[in-house]
Amino acid sequence: MSQVKQVLQVHQVESDEDASMAFAIGRRIRDRRVAQGLTVTDLAQRLGRAPSQVSLVENGRKELKLSELRQIATALATSVEVLMNAEPPSRRAALEIALDRAQRGSVFASLHVPSLAIRKSLSDDAIATILALHDEIQRLHQERAATPEIARRANTALRLDQRNRNNYFAHLEEIAKDLLALIDHHGGPLSQRGASDLAKHLGFSLHYVGDFPKSTRSITDHRNGRIYLPVNLRGIDPRSALLQALALHVLEMKEPQDYEELLFQRVETNYLAAALLIPEASAVEYLSVAKNARELSVEDLRDTFAVPYETAAHRFTNLATQHLDIPVHFLKVHDSGVISKAYENDNVVFPTDALGSVEGQIVCRWWAARQVFSMEDQLTPYHQYSDKPAGTYWCTSSIQNTPSGVFSVSLGTTFEDARWFRGRDTKKRFKSTCPDERCCRRPSDALASRWDGMALPSAQLNSSLLAAIPTGTFTGIDRVGIYDFLETHAPASAE
Repeated sequence: MSQVKQVLQVHQVESDEDASMAFAIGRRIRDRRVAQGLTVTDLAQRLGRAPSQVSLVENGRKELKLSELRQIATALATSVEVLMNAEPPSRRAALEIALDRAQRGSVFASLHVPSLAIRKSLSDDAIATILALHDEIQRLHQERAATPEIARRANTALRLDQRNRNNYFAHLEEIAKDLLALIDHHGGPLSQRGASDLAKHLGFSLHYVGDFPKSTRSITDHRNGRIYLPVNLRGIDPRSALLQALALHVLEMKEPQDYEELLFQRVETNYLAAALLIPEASAVEYLSVAKNARELSVEDLRDTFAVPYETAAHRFTNLATQHLDIPVHFLKVHDSGVISKAYENDNVVFPTDALGSVEGQIVCRWWAARQVFSMEDQLTPYHQYSDKPAGTYWCTSSIQNTPSGVFSVSLGTTFEDARWFRGRDTKKRFKSTCPDERCCRRPSDALASRWDGMALPSAQLNSSLLAAIPTGTFTGIDRVGIYDFLETHAPASAE
């Protein structure tokens, strides 16, 4: 912003404040005049002015000099201090002053509606209603402006709670167990028919429709005992969408009132749905056998319980520490490098913003979550060791194509606990010194000298609800990647 523009904005604010003060003083003058039984003409005669000039003063349309204010104070047998007192002289005056200030504010200006003349015919109740509406609109504006920070703070607190629990929710496991007992499910994968039977047992009929709203996955009609689902779930497991809807009902969740409640509801419903798809008893038995054989594998868990890879990886985090005594970390990363979801209890250090939020940050390019995108064979599981400041970690990663884009889903653990996993014998190993910018966030001196001032990439806006601008850059652009691209594609003759 230019210095001239800043000065103009400050001047505008000061002008609005002066005008608001003039209106408040004018209302105190009018109130004092009326209390003494004087008409506008009477006061004008005492001041030696025209009645129209007094009306301008009382309506705040004329700013008074100190000498003029003293003259009026004398004419009304009062003092300048009384006329400039911050306390409104009456409820009516307080309402009028508040309405004047509201109409001069930026929120009212953003509505693009004409100002309302403050006349005697405007009742106190009408003014109070207008002010209440204005305050609610202002609250909504402030809430929307603060949404990213509020959401990130809530998500950071929730992630800490998950870490303290080892991402294991015992009460949800019990609920899942009781629900599966309702349909006599005796272990193993939960089929689509089993999910439908559970819905029927809970009093719901299922209805798949083609004109389903795009902003939601399901709609539950409690009045008629119906659950509506879209015909095309666009890559989402139809069981998951149904089970999440049932979880909302079973957990008796209401409309969330804030972001903390919204995020917690999402975690609990997703957890319960996963606990139904991959029942605890069956999964622990299966994983225990695999651990003893040193053949733990997310792919095998996925195939055994017929669930998406991300569901299997996330469910593994629920059970690994609680039942297998293995600390883990989980990452879902967009192919741009931006973290979408994250969890850890193995002390791996994720990139964070100033609020401690991980989501929206760019993960190190040497981690498995980024390296997997460079592999030609994207169907084979990718395994890698990474030497990080907090120690050496092993990760397994898989690429997932979704309607929202291409993501890598990674599950990792410490070097010591890698011995329980298939893929531990991988020879791929990279070193990461992030958050040191020299690791992968700062271009080499040679590239910087060649391309600084010569590259102007256009940033793609970050649309994630929880995304913060990644630390170190304003736009979140991966400058190293941009420079590498330009260097690779520069003509051979270019100097």
